[in-house]
Amino acid sequence: MKGDTFYYQRQEMVDKQLRRRDINDLKVLQAMSEVPRHSFVPAEFRSESYTDGPLPIGSEQTISQPYIVALMTQLARVDSNSVVLDVGTGSGYQAAVLAEIVDHVYTIEIVEPLCQHAESTLTELGYGNISCRCGDGYRGWPEAAPFDAIIVAAAPDHVPQPLVDQLKPDGTMVIPIGERAQELMTITKSDTGAVSKAVIPVRFVPMTGEAEGE
Repeated sequence: MKGDTFYYQRQEMVDKQLRRRDINDLKVLQAMSEVPRHSFVPAEFRSESYTDGPLPIGSEQTISQPYIVALMTQLARVDSNSVVLDVGTGSGYQAAVLAEIVDHVYTIEIVEPLCQHAESTLTELGYGNISCRCGDGYRGWPEAAPFDAIIVAAAPDHVPQPLVDQLKPDGTMVIPIGERAQELMTITKSDTGAVSKAVIPVRFVPMTGEAEGE
């Protein structure tokens, strides 16, 4: 990729951090190999963009570890026809990875400076299939619902019912749940209700806004 000085670092990330673990969805691996993670990282941390860990992005928030982004995307079970809600835009990296795969991404961020910066970055990179909103993601994006999948990048202490309500039948939500001890969960919606499954222990920032008052 001409002019991309991080190309080989990104391919090494995919090969060593993702393929050697349990990321086997080819769509996800391709998306992770295409999205320039360094574009979502502050300049002072850019040399660490493809390391196996989270990095600060300001406002006491982080860009998630590449493996976690890939895992959450894989668990969401999305394809080129999917419409997805991304709660907790942060840097915009997760939204960009999704946008490489799905038809459209709706992404919402409660911290306004992060929201504005992410929207600017995504626009500069040419992602025309992402809609950004600054606001509280606890109640989702009702006018764009229902969604094939919802990915949440902040941890409430319970599953937000408004988000469950905005899933399509057979849709999947991927969300960290808990306070100090958190579990990454999948919530799959069916005609008879929602089925929850714990995946792995994780550590995300807590969900703020309305989630704190529930």
